[in-house]
Amino acid sequence: MFRGTHHRGCGPRGEMRFGGGFGPRGRRQWGPFTVEWDVSGEGMGGGRGRRRMFQGDELRLVLLKLIEEAPRHGYELIREIEERTGGAYAPSPGVVYPTLTMLADMELIAEQASDDAKKIFAITTAGQAHLTEREEEVEALMERLAQIGTMRSRSHGSPVRRAMGNLRQVLQHRLGDGEVSQETLHAVADLIDEAARKIERL
Repeated sequence: MFRGTHHRGCGPRGEMRFGGGFGPRGRRQWGPFTVEWDVSGEGMGGGRGRRRMFQGDELRLVLLKLIEEAPRHGYELIREIEERTGGAYAPSPGVVYPTLTMLADMELIAEQASDDAKKIFAITTAGQAHLTEREEEVEALMERLAQIGTMRSRSHGSPVRRAMGNLRQVLQHRLGDGEVSQETLHAVADLIDEAARKIERL
């Protein structure tokens, strides 16, 4: 994603000098423009202004549903969510383990006897009833995870990844050295905007 903002105070010749390379994400002040870019493909980070993956008790419902499918310990739950989202999101242990403790206190899950040192939890009758009461919400949450995984696999497919890498290299080569006029910068922005519009219409 690229965003350009024009600022007053252009130089006398309307030219900007670019120095050094830039990574897949960043922000630069180039003459009268502030340009932000993100071609990393990392869409589920915790950046400011982005929606959190789970709101309220949604994570609790997801964990309970996964435990209903099969008894699991905390690490397995983290890896399962990461796998279902195609690697886009993995809840932290600092969130998962307190949530499991809460579910156990609510008697929705219970620790299962195991030879392993890890605590394995299984769903209780009360937990089953809770999932039944919240069935529509649970189905929507699991569908959300599946959709994120699908989008992740598409956006990180080799052709798209190759094209994004090519765009990054071209921009770095064309804009990273020498003097670049306002006209050239506008032309580059127009091409990227046009490509975005075409992708939206696919």
